[in-house]
Amino acid sequence: MNSRPSLWVVGTFDTKADELLYMAGLIRAAGVPVLTIDISTRGKHPMADVTANEVADCHELGRDYVLAGSDRGLAVTAMGQALRQLVRTRYKEGGICGMLGIGGSGGTSMIAPAMHELPFGMPKLLVTTLASGDTSAFVGSADLCVINPVTDLAGLNRLSRNILANAAHAIVGMLTHEVPAPADDDKAAIGLSMFGVTTPCVQSVVHMLEDSYDCQVFHANGAGGKTMEALAKAGMLSAIIDITTTEVGQHLAGGVCDAGPGRLAAAAELGIPWVGSLGALDMINWGAPPTIPEQYKERLFHVHNPQVTLMRSTAAELKRAGLRIAEQLNRSPGVVHLFLPINGLSALDAPGQPFHDPEANQALFQALEQTFEATPTHRIHKVQLHINDPAFAQLVASTFRSVVRRS
Repeated sequence: MNSRPSLWVVGTFDTKADELLYMAGLIRAAGVPVLTIDISTRGKHPMADVTANEVADCHELGRDYVLAGSDRGLAVTAMGQALRQLVRTRYKEGGICGMLGIGGSGGTSMIAPAMHELPFGMPKLLVTTLASGDTSAFVGSADLCVINPVTDLAGLNRLSRNILANAAHAIVGMLTHEVPAPADDDKAAIGLSMFGVTTPCVQSVVHMLEDSYDCQVFHANGAGGKTMEALAKAGMLSAIIDITTTEVGQHLAGGVCDAGPGRLAAAAELGIPWVGSLGALDMINWGAPPTIPEQYKERLFHVHNPQVTLMRSTAAELKRAGLRIAEQLNRSPGVVHLFLPINGLSALDAPGQPFHDPEANQALFQALEQTFEATPTHRIHKVQLHINDPAFAQLVASTFRSVVRRS
């Protein structure tokens, strides 16, 4: 295996050798070092630089566990595990500068998890027949570029040649054009969570802090929260201003903006400074009205746009969310400041707006006040302001500057 950093071109050579070799040739012609990797689970294909046998050798149970069985599903799963281990090892050794893969459902299931082993910012491009559908299962929170091949990946034709060439040239461009570093690149990076209904608050906070911090704002739509947590765990964020914790409530209620059970885990596990609030917990997101589960049909809704329908959270749902937030934040060994905006949680939760319901919100506030464990470094602030009030943003920003300076 080549010791210098190479772009890996990965796929099943038993079914896609022509496509893989075509793309590898274009990349080599552009002056980028290439290593072709075969992840076939049947047959031997010596035209790859790294054979399927060599990949399978990386599985903890050995080559035969991957290749000698009769169950294709188990073989695909095992080969994916072996590829992931190979990528993990070779990246640590400095042998990978990017990864380009092609596949159908089986190939995608093997290649995408391996791409997740590479750091944010390293080029990752996957040409997959699954690209025209829901890609969240394999993209997750990775900065993974996805291209729809339009035709099936079953040989070269005039259409596939063009699309595969675009993919090859795209990743060459990623590798050969450096990202210009800004003059203030030495600023500490912080993550902020935002929804459309908390935008005024977050934008104000960013405006007040961007002179000293690289403010990275994440859309609290499920994927955004996962990404913010992943970046923090990767050491790429030094602190979090979590204005919009709606994803906690979404997860508990089954809404579509679900970031999973790991939301708030970075602060809980790493102890990085966390300053936050309860933004958009007054709502649960669904898709278009026909997609809303039947048991919720009688609830209070607001149509945000043709694809997004918002449902007002009940007191019971808010209580559960409050308990979950407190439990996570109580685990943090670091600085935590939680702000309760008593006058409203979002743009829709204000006097005259459709989701204004102070009584329901009170269940949230009570759950937090009763469960949150206050200490000299863990503080809860009950503020008679709306979350989008400029004074609220000012309070969050000034508190953040103060606690981060001391931490």
